[in-house]
Amino acid sequence: MKRQILLISCLFISAALDATQVEQYSVFELELKGPSAGNPFTGVQMSAEFRLMNRSLFCEGFYDGDGIYRIRFMPDEPGNWTYITKSNIKEMDLKKGSFTCVAAASGNHGPVKVRNTFDFGYADGTPFYPVGTTCYAWVHQPEELVNETLATLKKTAFNKIRMTVMPKNYDVYINNEPPFYPFEGSKDKGWDFFRPNPEFFRNFEQKILELQKLGIEADVILFHPYDWGKWNFDKMNTEQAVFYLRYLIARIAAYRNVWWSMANEYDIMRKTDQEWEKYFRVIQSYDPYSHLRSIHNGMEWYNHSLPWITHLSIQTAYLEDIQDWRELYRKPVIIDECVYEGNVPNDWGNLTPEEMVNRFWISYCRGAYCTHGETYIHPENILWWSKGGKLYGKSPERIAFLHKIMTETPLEGVYPHHSIWNKETYLIKDNEFYLHYYGNSQQAKARLYLPKNIRFRLEVIDTWNMTVTPVNGEFSGMIEIPLPGLPYIAVRATALNGNK
Repeated sequence: MKRQILLISCLFISAALDATQVEQYSVFELELKGPSAGNPFTGVQMSAEFRLMNRSLFCEGFYDGDGIYRIRFMPDEPGNWTYITKSNIKEMDLKKGSFTCVAAASGNHGPVKVRNTFDFGYADGTPFYPVGTTCYAWVHQPEELVNETLATLKKTAFNKIRMTVMPKNYDVYINNEPPFYPFEGSKDKGWDFFRPNPEFFRNFEQKILELQKLGIEADVILFHPYDWGKWNFDKMNTEQAVFYLRYLIARIAAYRNVWWSMANEYDIMRKTDQEWEKYFRVIQSYDPYSHLRSIHNGMEWYNHSLPWITHLSIQTAYLEDIQDWRELYRKPVIIDECVYEGNVPNDWGNLTPEEMVNRFWISYCRGAYCTHGETYIHPENILWWSKGGKLYGKSPERIAFLHKIMTETPLEGVYPHHSIWNKETYLIKDNEFYLHYYGNSQQAKARLYLPKNIRFRLEVIDTWNMTVTPVNGEFSGMIEIPLPGLPYIAVRATALNGNK
């Protein structure tokens, strides 16, 4: 193999400081010049060991076309990091260097992890309350529509988005050709799944960085069944799928806002449990940062107790079992699909905005989180759920209101409580905080059972009109207070300072 001149340069994505510094939880990138003959995607192996004192992390590199190879690394701790490369190409083997990682700047909280068994928090300890949305194939649309999607997201409180790596073909709603294809080849002549198209993946990773600027987590769906023979990207065999996963991990795992969703409606894809296990183990082995991992169900139920599952990503309109799932699996629960706000004839896409908001509140008060989607009929079939663009529904601003309410709850020790007497579920922190939600009932009074020896202030929350109204007085023990007799009302009780 013909040797080429070696070129090493260091690029710092998201937070470049100078030639030797990179911000914590941002990206250090090592660029090397190497061979382009043959198939460099498979013929060249390249990785690096990054060390800080007695810690070591290993990252695979990837071929980015035109004889360029890259290794990306996300330092998670300030200090002087060193690295050494390993490659089967002499010119790229045993290259050493170092850089200084400095503390994260304001607004950079690091990747999201599981917090307190059932919740989420950033690496720096800041709580993370997911209010997600669904926009499956927004990255595979024309640039003008992509920019409109980002502008729309900027105006919302959504902090997580479900999105597919591969383009999607579904009914009349989405069947456009993507601006780039993920592999070399064509549908007619066949795709070479061992030759990724760097332009496709550059486009994809750039969208992840755009989301990062907006403070949005990218819940990246690795496989999905909605190709229906249009491109046949879902026809990878196991060896091809493992190669694809390793290539994608090498490219985007260093971005702090990445989550791994193994599949959307995994059971429709007809893969075996052994195949899914193999793919999860690939992620565990090659992702040095242990990003969050889930798998999304259609009709069948995955074994969420398995150790590679960090949280539940559930499709269901039936929310009464959330607490049972929490206790059974001892993991966070996200209702990632509870049916969408919209008016399409499909039964999964015609919720009223009131019911969309109602399901968010029920999920939160039962100890889970929820994800939004919107499917209003559009003359050009530009539905948010598939292509992005604009939001037309009434739920997003009310979901933002819920998010604000949740950020005002106590940071630790909040859990859902279910009353067997009145079938009511509410969030509680013993002797300190209670949040009751009454759903679509229209009761004229609320009856609360508060501790007798602690004084509380009460507030009536209209979740639809987004108002918080204080109730005059201080309250203890069993009490009744008037309500407006409308649906979607909540009551918040907060212990007063100075209780004896």
